[in-house]
Amino acid sequence: MPDFAYAFDFREDINNPIHGEIRFETPIPYQDKKGLACFSRKALLVGRDIQNLDLVFYDNPDTTSFIYLRESIVNGKFLEIVGLPSAKTTRPHKQVLPGQLCLGPERSALIGEAMMHIFASPAISDIVKKYNQHDLAVFPIAREGLKYQVADALFANFGYYCDEVVLDAHHVFDSSVPVYNRAVELTLFKDKDLDQQQKENIKVAYLADSIASGLVMKEVIARVSERFENLERIEVVAPLATIRGLCRLAQAETARRVHLRVHVFETILNALPPDFYYSAHFKDPGFHIQPELEVAYRKWWGLDKNGIEIAETACAGYGWSEVFYSPRKQIQMINNQLTTRHGLTIADIVKRNFASD
Repeated sequence: MPDFAYAFDFREDINNPIHGEIRFETPIPYQDKKGLACFSRKALLVGRDIQNLDLVFYDNPDTTSFIYLRESIVNGKFLEIVGLPSAKTTRPHKQVLPGQLCLGPERSALIGEAMMHIFASPAISDIVKKYNQHDLAVFPIAREGLKYQVADALFANFGYYCDEVVLDAHHVFDSSVPVYNRAVELTLFKDKDLDQQQKENIKVAYLADSIASGLVMKEVIARVSERFENLERIEVVAPLATIRGLCRLAQAETARRVHLRVHVFETILNALPPDFYYSAHFKDPGFHIQPELEVAYRKWWGLDKNGIEIAETACAGYGWSEVFYSPRKQIQMINNQLTTRHGLTIADIVKRNFASD
């Protein structure tokens, strides 16, 4: 029996309804190379007319800081970027903030530490150790996947020198695609990037990118599996992932030929219509390895003037790539959603939390 199960039924695309459930197992403790206590949690996505999809969720101090709340050093530069008044005399001080406000280089550093812990897990190390370093390759997807440092985590935990090939995949407008009106444009590596022997050696591909609609990742998986005839496994490292996106991967023809597994930080995201991208956490404690972290997270976001829980709506979601590359634009995106839905800005919410501390 699973520790927790969640049934889903998506009908936005009348030609492709998706019915199924995710079955979560009990979290299992493990230690990383430095003895830090971490958790991993296996899950299985099953559904009608789709392949079963293996999932693994991870909990460690850095994934909790990324997904929930963290204690951060706030200074005048931070106040300025979120839209609060600052002065040259503003002294750095500790403040509790949500993961959405971990911006730019600070976010990259946090992701790197999280990956180091995750790649020490039995779920990953048991597979990696079955292969020679030349059997593995890492495919970060531009732009977000470039920040995930998967090859670095493989080297730090196993000493493996793995080939790393950057893929450029992005959405383009296409009105023929139901619901999303987007297709995927993908530039795969050129032949000069890997010689024929390298291509024949690759048995495990690590793909790095978060999963919103799943359109990009589905296309990348298909193309990579076509290019590597001896591929046995595809391991997708996706700090953020939605159920809709994961279902699209499970529907892919590749999932019937190659063992596909997805590694996710902490919890699944609820891709709320009509946005699908600004995704919120599910409130049910069964989705969370440490449910008390979700309670504290929701308390931080609080209520709007109409008594609506802000963390329950899509506005408290993520800017995906923008948060790494353009902190200013990330704040603008958050403010756009907060203002539209709740008549608030992120500065308003940060300020009221400062006042309550």
